[in-house]
Amino acid sequence: MSHHSPQPVSIEKIAVPHPLDPLTGTEIAAARAVMDAAGLLTATVRVPMLLPDEPTKDELAAWLPGAPIDRRVDATLLDTATGVATEVIVSITRGEVVRTERVPNDAPPYGQPQYLFEEYERAETIAKASPEWQAAMRRRGLEDHMALAFCGPLAPGYTGRADEVGRRVIRSLTFLKYDENDSPWAHPVEGLIVHIDLTANAVIRVEDHGDVPVPAGHGNYYPETQGAARTTLKPIEITQPEGPSFAVTGSLVEWEGWSMRVDFNAREGLVLHDVAFGGRSVLSRASVPEMVVPYGDTAPGRFWISYFDAGEYLLGKNANHLELGCDCLGVIRYLDGYVADDHGHPVRIPNVICMHEEDYGILWKHTDLAGRADVRRSRRFVVSYFSTIGNYDYGFYWHFYLDGSIEVVAKATGIVFAAAGEPGVRQKHATELAPGVFAPVHQHLFCARLDVAIDGEDNRLVEVDAQRVPMGPDNPFGNAFTWSETTLATESEAQRDADSSVARVWEVQSASRTNRVGRPTAYHLVPEPTALLMADPASSVAARAAFATKHLWATKHEQGQIWPAGRYPNAHQGGAGLPEYTAGDRSIDGEDIVLWHTFGLTHFPRPEDWPIMPVDYAGFWFKPYGFLDQNPAMDVPESSQAHGASASEGCCGGGASCACAH
Repeated sequence: MSHHSPQPVSIEKIAVPHPLDPLTGTEIAAARAVMDAAGLLTATVRVPMLLPDEPTKDELAAWLPGAPIDRRVDATLLDTATGVATEVIVSITRGEVVRTERVPNDAPPYGQPQYLFEEYERAETIAKASPEWQAAMRRRGLEDHMALAFCGPLAPGYTGRADEVGRRVIRSLTFLKYDENDSPWAHPVEGLIVHIDLTANAVIRVEDHGDVPVPAGHGNYYPETQGAARTTLKPIEITQPEGPSFAVTGSLVEWEGWSMRVDFNAREGLVLHDVAFGGRSVLSRASVPEMVVPYGDTAPGRFWISYFDAGEYLLGKNANHLELGCDCLGVIRYLDGYVADDHGHPVRIPNVICMHEEDYGILWKHTDLAGRADVRRSRRFVVSYFSTIGNYDYGFYWHFYLDGSIEVVAKATGIVFAAAGEPGVRQKHATELAPGVFAPVHQHLFCARLDVAIDGEDNRLVEVDAQRVPMGPDNPFGNAFTWSETTLATESEAQRDADSSVARVWEVQSASRTNRVGRPTAYHLVPEPTALLMADPASSVAARAAFATKHLWATKHEQGQIWPAGRYPNAHQGGAGLPEYTAGDRSIDGEDIVLWHTFGLTHFPRPEDWPIMPVDYAGFWFKPYGFLDQNPAMDVPESSQAHGASASEGCCGGGASCACAH
């Protein structure tokens, strides 16, 4: 580690109203200027990752509105000529480099910085220039398709092969395109794998297995290839004539008792800070900082596939520019995001975060004995973004409800990763979607990081299970059941699996505040059924994606412990992230704790997923449980449309037994 003390760089004064505001384009440019002045950005140096170096909790606690605060950037630099990577902390406020540290990526357990966009094009150029690749294409009779072929750049996983370990490797699989607008994913050249060293700009080796024909049927999904659109769907109009119910001031967002600061960075994408309900803290920080997509196929071109879409590719850097009427409906407020390009220059992603309200059916309802019906409609506030990583597209949605609940949903869509096979021949690890087009079984496993703060930072974690009571003196009729509560007091005790057979939830309690019935104020993390990592525990992917082997982890908060699979999962041997964070088995009883929750999809692809996959959903809930003294939505008014038909037709449509509240 070395410390730099060059002359501070004179930069434009940057007005920052709050320390948790996202990085601006001006700040990214200023950070680059500081690194350049310090001699860190030579002709061959690139910037794989640039993130905010967030203030510590002590810094935030000491900060007063309007007071200055040190705004910092955390950058990873890569010398593309040598493969040497360096971590740099830059103070934008002071205009100086605070710290540099070399990344030990040439020794166990290795680990490479995130991929550069320019490396995708470079990998394709290297692959196509390879005589071995050209020979394999000619041997298959595909020489006329080489110009339009797409050589997809894919993270290599970790195989331990001697000619790859410690090198900056990318693998390339080949897909054909029959014209410029053709979707290449439908035409995989099965068994042709090019292994590339990106530092040497050279092919390590080429594998050429088998002679499976390339599927000829198109996989295009554009309207001009799928026929005329149906005309039977009538328009749905979503209007809010008086405007939305939420307010946005800088990064501060407020809606119906909720408040939060909305942040965005190149790796995690959407990040939420200081989430509170009714002026009381619920979450200090919340995001989905990692996901892994492990494939269950043993074929040479797929056994190594286990993509970390945040840690290897950067979800935020690949985020979409959202459009009204397409990605979001209603009265929308968008926020722009800023990321650094490969050279460290700022790039604006317009409308990267979408915020809006949605009707969500019935909030509460009751018809009393006299026939009076009272009903209130539910509404939720949605904060979301979308990211495209190669063939797949992922949406991340945070739903906030009027009753104090939070729902997190990940949406997977896009194009399933295809292989080729003999039409009609059943495979063990892949399903046939179209003649000769097979999609391997795989998983999409996300990890949410919830820095919980239930009425403050002093929290504890309790596992709650439904419990059957054996028939006997305590249950003479056999109908009784109860619940059990198990305090998870240490980091090792808090490594848990979900269990829907006992309706298992995890309760985060305040260690110091109680409700009006004397119980700790609390929130429940309610998991949805999710298979954990299906790979063998002794596999490479299990070592690299250890977070996905448990539904729940909990750690004592420590600054910088953000990444479930470590900072550099690319080509990493394994053991980073949560296994390292929990190695000390710290107490989490009455402490500042962080929950890490694995959720996701186990995907056995189907023909209906082709040529483009309808959205599949995965998620979980975070619900108040004794956090509030009663239903907080008792003061929600009737819908403005409740009596729109006529004065005599109320909520339930009129009639002698209908007397809706006015």
